Amino acid sequence: MAAHRKSAHRKPKQRPFTGPAARTAATLALAGAATATSATGAGAAPAEPAPTAAQVRAKVDRLYHDAEVATEKYNGAKEKEAAATRAVDTLTDEAARRTDRLNTARHALGSMATAQYRTGALDPAVQLALSSDPDSYLERAAHLDRAGDRQASLLSNIRRQLSGIARVKARADQETEALAARRAELDKHRTAIRTKLADARTLLATLTAAERAAYERAADAAHGGGPATSADRAGSDAPADRSTAHPDRSAPRASVAAPNSRAARAVSFAHGAIGKPYVWGATGPNAFDCSGLTQAAWKAAGVSLPRTTYTQINAGQRVSRSELAPGDLVFFYSGISHVGLYIGGGQMIHAPRPGAPVRIAPISQMPFAGATRVA
Repeated sequence: MAAHRKSAHRKPKQRPFTGPAARTAATLALAGAATATSATGAGAAPAEPAPTAAQVRAKVDRLYHDAEVATEKYNGAKEKEAAATRAVDTLTDEAARRTDRLNTARHALGSMATAQYRTGALDPAVQLALSSDPDSYLERAAHLDRAGDRQASLLSNIRRQLSGIARVKARADQETEALAARRAELDKHRTAIRTKLADARTLLATLTAAERAAYERAADAAHGGGPATSADRAGSDAPADRSTAHPDRSAPRASVAAPNSRAARAVSFAHGAIGKPYVWGATGPNAFDCSGLTQAAWKAAGVSLPRTTYTQINAGQRVSRSELAPGDLVFFYSGISHVGLYIGGGQMIHAPRPGAPVRIAPISQMPFAGATRVA
């Protein structure tokens, strides 16, 4: 009887599906999994197609151009930062000199006050009454009156000096604030340049070796040179020496004569710079950016040019494209973001872009914006 009750409470043994039942269960499981997968992927956006080589080249060109625009802004901000630094240093020196003069005046006043204290303990009438030599005392009193006048003058001078020092320190504080703003602007443009150049390198890395070579050939043709060497490209972020010479160095010089000796010296300097790498912010002697090259060329001729393209265009007399002569500055793009040195025959010498050294190029390869004759 007990055995029967134990048997009645035992759970029935589970048996796996077999035959048609097993096939039906498997079909339902697969259908459910497919439905779940479909539901999961239904909201996912399709992957964007990779840019074509032509699109990559166009983006790289735009990034290089934007980097050059940022470079000229960086150059302008660097000039302003240097001027603000000089102003702060000048005012600091002036405040120190004024403080030295103030301390000298205070010392003189202190010495005078000490002397008066030592001789002025008694009332002047009592001192006269007690004096054994009244004439000598009256003479000393006259000296004391004159000393009092000098003391009043010293006090007035000290007040003026204190006021002057306060004004100088207030100006120094203003210039210090301006310097901080200039340095922040400098950092902003420096970051923009580095970001754009890094983006350009990243995009170029997506091209095959053949596509990159084709891009370099096309870019160099557009800027009037042969293919850039690996040394040229490596020098885009750091100065290099003259050993990175470019084949353009052997290019024939323009046969058009310069209008004067200074223009001839500027053109000669530019010829000597051919093959040196483009480095943003550089003014030589081992590397240049575009406005750094023109500034250095005219400096060699004894003429001081401003630092940036958008200030160099106003540094001389404007001339038309048909009036160009060797030594003239030629500017490109609507934002005046590129400059070269005209050498005659429709040619210029310029620092084109990162990876492309200083070279001779036709001025027709870029949108012409104007020209200036320096001297």
